Amino acid sequence: CQIKAVMYTDEIAQYAATLKLLNTYLISTAKVKVSPTSYGKPIHKFQWTLDKETVIEQIKESHEVERPLPPPTKLNITSFDRLPHLMVDSTAEIDILAIVLRCGPQKNAGRSQHRCREITLCDNQRNQFLFTLWEDFGEIEGHEISSKMATEPDLLVILGRSIGISTYQGLSLQTRYNSTLRVNPTYPQAVALI
Repeated sequence: CQIKAVMYTDEIAQYAATLKLLNTYLISTAKVKVSPTSYGKPIHKFQWTLDKETVIEQIKESHEVERPLPPPTKLNITSFDRLPHLMVDSTAEIDILAIVLRCGPQKNAGRSQHRCREITLCDNQRNQFLFTLWEDFGEIEGHEISSKMATEPDLLVILGRSIGISTYQGLSLQTRYNSTLRVNPTYPQAVALI
């Protein structure tokens, strides 16, 4: 679960010297509420408001070796055969787990300056779908997928979260601003897919 922290006016100056990027903190007495949805679907489920009563303590880095957490096993995956039956609207989002069959080059979409990369996916039922990686997704994750397909003999599996459904060229999938992509995730379901 990701959480967004918000500060206003005087608190910004008060905490600017305290909070440093990539450090860990113990935060007490912050006000917690569900993120507002008035401007669309938020990336973070919760929002903290830090005020003058909030106590922030830095957690000192420990050099002890910690055992890694086991990979989560619960996924809420939408199978490709269900896509034609879903109500497609501009806010519909799904999670997918699929094998990458083909990864196209980075290109501009039509006459626009929007960059994209199209990849072809296949699920465990051999249903295929076009998946468009927009902007940075095509540049970063798309480049990773393309490189691995060129150098690794094994099939690639991707896990996509908050993926949009489009009616472009029939029914297709596309990244959104809040999408996440993982290449070869360590879930048991991903291993079973291959």
